[in-house]
Amino acid sequence: MSSEGRRSPPGARLLVVDDEATQRRMLSSILSRAGYNLATAGNGEEAIEELSAARFDLLLTDQRMPGIDGLALLERARSLQPDLPVILMTAYGSVSSAVEAMKRGASDYLTKPFGADELLLVLEKVLRQQSLEDELASLRTMLKDRHRLGGLLGQAAVMQELFSRMERIADTDVPVLIRGESGTGKELAARAIHALGPRANGPFIALNCAAIPENLLESEFFGHEKGAFTGAEQACAGRFEQAHLGTLLLDEIGAMRVELQAKLLRVLQEGEVQRLGGRKTIPVDVRILAATGENLEQEIERGRFREDLYYRLNVVPLPLPPLRDRPEDIPLLLEHFLSRASERLDRPVPLLEPSALDQLQGYPWPGNVRELQNVAERLVILGTGERVGVVDLPDAIQRGGLGSGPSSGGVTLPPEGLRLTEVEHSLITQALRRSRGNLGPAAKLLGISYKTLQYRIRKYGIDRAALD
Repeated sequence: MSSEGRRSPPGARLLVVDDEATQRRMLSSILSRAGYNLATAGNGEEAIEELSAARFDLLLTDQRMPGIDGLALLERARSLQPDLPVILMTAYGSVSSAVEAMKRGASDYLTKPFGADELLLVLEKVLRQQSLEDELASLRTMLKDRHRLGGLLGQAAVMQELFSRMERIADTDVPVLIRGESGTGKELAARAIHALGPRANGPFIALNCAAIPENLLESEFFGHEKGAFTGAEQACAGRFEQAHLGTLLLDEIGAMRVELQAKLLRVLQEGEVQRLGGRKTIPVDVRILAATGENLEQEIERGRFREDLYYRLNVVPLPLPPLRDRPEDIPLLLEHFLSRASERLDRPVPLLEPSALDQLQGYPWPGNVRELQNVAERLVILGTGERVGVVDLPDAIQRGGLGSGPSSGGVTLPPEGLRLTEVEHSLITQALRRSRGNLGPAAKLLGISYKTLQYRIRKYGIDRAALD
């Protein structure tokens, strides 16, 4: 293809550096006709001034120049614009000089004398490669952003739905009740909602209601004045005051005693607190997020949780799925935890064999994401090689986390016999109905792994939607 028929990337801006004026004019003529936007420099010092003043898509520089030569300019250019592709031109086209240039980060090189076609071909190749790298980096960023919200990670449909709901409620100021098993990331969800909302610049205060002694919980909530009780040697602001103009997370809200729930309800209704031992009320402007792993509806029936407080907190429910219900997220989470642990511990990132990954995805994860993180750190710490097989996994995961399963002691074979496939199909159907189609609880009822249940459902062609 002739130089007249080539097309340059639209808007590509090049900096051409050569200490010979004749060479600069020749290059400018070829590149201008090809449609490139050009700037030129007669030496390394001028080139650095140009690079400091504007951004370029490519640097084309002579290697041998007085003062700052091409290799030195290459290093200076990459320090100013790290992603800038650089092509060196040299009349001394030995293998050693080419290797040195590529080692220092050059994208390619041209040996003088070269023709217009060769010049344009190399430019197009380098710019196209840079464009592909930029596009790949952009896609990776998009994927990372799409699979992450704050400290939560997930590509499963249930997590994408969760992220969408969190983004919608973050802009509001209504209370949110975050529900989920231990280790599902309830505090991470609360922090993400705070960071996405209008109070992001305000404080985020977390109070674990189950971790503070009952006799100190009221003081933690509302603060106290000096002398309010034995040991109160100075006045102290409570968590509501500390969270003023920000967000207060009431973690393990179900552990709060009923009489304190009444005082909390009054604060939520009136927007003011009164310190223990104090007489004046203090206005507070706080967004409330509550979190629990308990069944609050049962606690209400038992008289251990106020129904009016429940409805006050549960304006927007936010259920977090257990890890067993999103096994497709396990590879993504593992990659994240392994990389983070390897960096922190200065150890190599272990490579999981497919069989080990299958075993991890089939495990029910009673400790959820927190348990997975602990396993990842253990693999990094105790790993003896680069690869991790099933034998390297914790014993419980090697066994699949299976319980004893339904006892066979009371099962009697009828005289006419039976078909095991029909019995298995029936048991799976019953378990799915009882668990309302949720695979994790159904697998637990059957005493088999999540992956095994998935296989059986496919084997028998069971339609979960038809079981409702």
